[in-house]
Amino acid sequence: MPRLNPDNLQRAHELIALYPEPRSALIPILHVLQEQDGYLTEDGMAHVGALLGLAPVEVRGTATFYDMFHFEPVGRYLVAVCTNIACMLQGAYRLLEHAEERLGVAPGGTTEDGMFTLEDAECLALCGNAPCLTVNWRFFGDVDPSRFDALLDDLRQGRLDDEVPPHGTLSRVRRSVGLTATVDTSARSDAARDGDRTQRAVSAAPSGSGGPAGPAAAGPAAAGPAAAPPAVDLSTHRTTAATSVMDAAHMEGA
Repeated sequence: MPRLNPDNLQRAHELIALYPEPRSALIPILHVLQEQDGYLTEDGMAHVGALLGLAPVEVRGTATFYDMFHFEPVGRYLVAVCTNIACMLQGAYRLLEHAEERLGVAPGGTTEDGMFTLEDAECLALCGNAPCLTVNWRFFGDVDPSRFDALLDDLRQGRLDDEVPPHGTLSRVRRSVGLTATVDTSARSDAARDGDRTQRAVSAAPSGSGGPAGPAAAGPAAAGPAAAPPAVDLSTHRTTAATSVMDAAHMEGA
C-alpha cells in the first residue's frame, strides 16, 4: 500500500496538529509510513509531501539523511549488530560472522524467507552490555553466539511478539501529549508581550534627571520630536529594547 491508509492518515493529521508548522511533523509521519509498509515507498513519500506542502524531493532529501529509514523492502526483523569499540573488544566481529553464517546473508542482505535483514551497526549505546544488537530497535545485550541462536528461534516462533513488533514500528504508543497548534495560539501577540516587558522595565528604571517631576516626566509640551519606531530583531521577532531588557534580567539572575 504505497499511500497512507485511512487510520495512518488520521495519525498523520494528529501529528501535524502538534506543531506550529506542518512541515515539522515530517519525521514522525515518515515513521508512520515506514511502520505501515516496512520501508518508504516513492508514492508514500509523495503523499506525505502533499500533506505537508513539501515537494517529493524535499521529503526524500530529508529521509535519506537518517539511517533508520529504508527505501527498499527489508525483513520482518532488522537485526543490527554493533561493531563499535566496546562491542568489538567483547567479540562483536565474531558475533557478526556467526550471524552471517546462521542467516546465510552478509550485512545489508535479507534472508530468502523475508524474515531477517542483517546490518553492521555503529554504536547502539548499550556499551555496558557488549556485545549488543538491536532487533527492530529493541535492545539485546551480552549476546554471544549461543544466545544469538536462541534469539533467532524465539523470533521465528513468535515468542517475542509482545516485545519486538514488526520492522517499522518505532513506538506502539500513539502520541497524544504536547501543545496542540491552532491558528491563534495566544490572545496576545509577541509584539504586545514584548511591549509590556519594555514598559515595565522603563517604569522600574531610575528617572533620568530630577525624578518624576524633572524634565523626563514633563508633559507633551516638553516632548521633543517623535521617536523612531523600535528596531526589531528579525531572528527573534523582538524589539531591540525588549531583547536588551531580557538579556539584562538574565545576567542579573545568573
